[in-house]
Amino acid sequence: MTDATNETEYDVFAIQDKWLPIWDELRPFASGNPQDSRPKKYVLDMFPYPSGDLHMGHAEAYALGDVVSRYWVQKGFNVMHPIGWDSFGLPAENAAIKRGLDPKVWTYDNIAQQKASMRRYACSFDWDRVLITSDPIYYRWNQWLFLEFYKKGLAYRKNSNVNWCPSCQTVLANEQVVQGLCERCDSVVTKKALTQWYFKVTDYADRLLDDLDTLEGNWPAKVLSMQRNWIGRSYGADVQFEIEGREEPVTVFTTRPDTLFGATFMVVAADSALAAELAANTDAETQRKFAEYLEIVKQSNDIERLATDRPKTGVHLGRFAINPVNGERIPILVSDYVLADYGHGAIMAVPAHDQRDFDFAKALDLPIKVVVDTGEEDPNLSGTATVGEGTLINSGPLNGLAKQEAIETVIALLESEGKGKKTKNFRLRDWLISRQRYWGTPIPIVHCEMCGEVPVPQDQLPVELPSAEGLDLKPKGTSPLGGAEDWVNVACPKCGMPAKRDTDTMDTFVDSSWYFLRFLSPNSTTEAFPKQAAKDWAPVDQYVGGVTHAILHLLYARFFTKVLHDLGYVDFQEPFTRLLNQGMVLMGGSAMSKSRGNLVALSEQLDQHGVDAVRLTMSFAGPPEEDIDWADVSPSGSAKFLARAWRAANDVTSAVNTDVATGNKELRKATHAFLRDFGPLIEGFKFNVGVAKIMELVNALRKAIDGEAGGADPAVREAAETVAKALSLFAPYTAEDMWQKLGHQPGVALAQLPDADLSLLVESSAIAVVQVDGKLRDKFEVPVDITEDALRALALESEAVKRAIGEKSIVNTIVRAPKLVNIATN
Repeated sequence: MTDATNETEYDVFAIQDKWLPIWDELRPFASGNPQDSRPKKYVLDMFPYPSGDLHMGHAEAYALGDVVSRYWVQKGFNVMHPIGWDSFGLPAENAAIKRGLDPKVWTYDNIAQQKASMRRYACSFDWDRVLITSDPIYYRWNQWLFLEFYKKGLAYRKNSNVNWCPSCQTVLANEQVVQGLCERCDSVVTKKALTQWYFKVTDYADRLLDDLDTLEGNWPAKVLSMQRNWIGRSYGADVQFEIEGREEPVTVFTTRPDTLFGATFMVVAADSALAAELAANTDAETQRKFAEYLEIVKQSNDIERLATDRPKTGVHLGRFAINPVNGERIPILVSDYVLADYGHGAIMAVPAHDQRDFDFAKALDLPIKVVVDTGEEDPNLSGTATVGEGTLINSGPLNGLAKQEAIETVIALLESEGKGKKTKNFRLRDWLISRQRYWGTPIPIVHCEMCGEVPVPQDQLPVELPSAEGLDLKPKGTSPLGGAEDWVNVACPKCGMPAKRDTDTMDTFVDSSWYFLRFLSPNSTTEAFPKQAAKDWAPVDQYVGGVTHAILHLLYARFFTKVLHDLGYVDFQEPFTRLLNQGMVLMGGSAMSKSRGNLVALSEQLDQHGVDAVRLTMSFAGPPEEDIDWADVSPSGSAKFLARAWRAANDVTSAVNTDVATGNKELRKATHAFLRDFGPLIEGFKFNVGVAKIMELVNALRKAIDGEAGGADPAVREAAETVAKALSLFAPYTAEDMWQKLGHQPGVALAQLPDADLSLLVESSAIAVVQVDGKLRDKFEVPVDITEDALRALALESEAVKRAIGEKSIVNTIVRAPKLVNIATN
């Protein structure tokens, strides 16, 4: 063990070099000892993607997560704070292709670099709990989970129009399309008909929505709102419209069945199977117009198609539907403003009371019929649909009814005639998980001409990726795994005849949907995670990460957890009890990027200012959820403060365990006021205020050291030790060195802050002020328990007060003991 040094100059780099190897030996954050009787706490940071070395966003995220972890360790908890790498996916594959490398080589080199940087950054990770999602020992259990879902009917394969990135040459889930662009490469996303694997997340839509109520107050309101909006539950009716010349009716979902009498046409999604079927039974000219229009629609993405300001276009099919409530014959058209995967891919159009339908009707000269009297001008005259509530008109048996009563009446009518039923609909769609790329988890299914889809037996897992050597990984619309013939061609596990492996790989959100459970036993080869460990540790007590994952990752992790609960593997239904989202780190008001020329390298900041100064700056810059502009903060100022705190510890001369009762009264009050306030600030994520409180205590400490008693004052030691313990949450290297200089063995991370002695904070006296006719005339110190009569007497005896009253008469005296006497004269 290194002896305390006598240096008087603060050298953060020497301190870093000194303590990192000592911590490696001490392992203060190991959480796996079965004999550890401390209460358990699970703190988890969203794990990184290994796209290069750590950047400024990582610096903020891991500084904040570390504050939380270290705080609970200091409070006496056995904290599990693991780390891993989300290492499969398109970025690694695209980067490797660009560089002519194997994705595995590129990925694992980056992981090694990031791991070294994390250690330098002094993150409180349990380095015995590490996982890498591209390791076969991890993705074997992705495959096991897939097969569990498959057995339960939650994994299935179907042909449908999917989001297609022409640059990445792979399908994308709806959540991976951002404003019509691929989230990975910013290419415009199109539609393509493919047979793909899905997880049936819609089976859990109600629970995913309703259980958000249990997270109120523990998750940011913004995230809960985003989840609710994405799931998008709506109530209404499924209505059956007969189609002339078609045996089966078409079902339409509507939230406003009360307006059925105003449905004057039907619109079918142009890229739906229904549209193709209806168009096929028309004349050649209609078929030609439909085919031309369909090609145009395929060039648009869903965001563009749903834009309210987009000009409405469509094609008449020359086919007709029958309105089920009045028997009217209404035309059927195709358009791009209806989506194939919403509801049933067709809508009843009520143009008088829906603006998009109104705009479409105007553009194609279709009839508009008012059926709700809202008190507004007739849409045919105003040029605007009336979307408010009112009284039903022109609606037969619904006339005179208000909205809700009309809805219930028409649903009852439809159900009695077998033409509809009450139902609900969701914006949420099943999760498309298959990808036509190499660097991902192989889907454990074999396709056999005799047996169809055959699950790979458990004893043959993992289905490992073949070597990338000799494979053409460039995107081409089909998986590169198809070129690995020795890998693809296998015997059917069921009949033994020649068969082929599924060549798609899984969406990497599968990897991150359950990784928090794998940390319980990251190296197990016999189970994904132990049930008992899940009971002991999970769910995660505190999750820390960016709000960019508010939908994609969190929704899928919640889905996985509910499935695992239903399968009997866990006894909880929500994966993350509390969620902290950090903001972005900007530079000059913009997100950092090479193209903008405002990229700040974390390694350069660490080399210039030291780890502790960067970490402290990240915590002090503002509330965690707000963005930080690196141009507006001062890591050099943080470094100066740390040097000041370190020197204060160096100036303490009293012995360890000195009786502090006789120490400086004012400094002791300051120390215990800090102890009273600090914990609630950290638990409330007010880290910046917590840092400010440490700075205030250091100022009081410095003042006492420079006073008469100097560093020998017992209260000085108490305050300095308090600073070292609190500072260890933000600046662990400096705090550890302070702790040693104060005569203690390492490590300060395990040294608990004492409870505040509230008796020191009870005031025995107060300052009373005396006003005469609203003007301050005197003030003096009085006991806090002084009576009103005694305070009045003291005030009237004051010479200053007597002069102010003079010859005037007192007409009223208000006394608020112990702080105020207000005298009014005539």
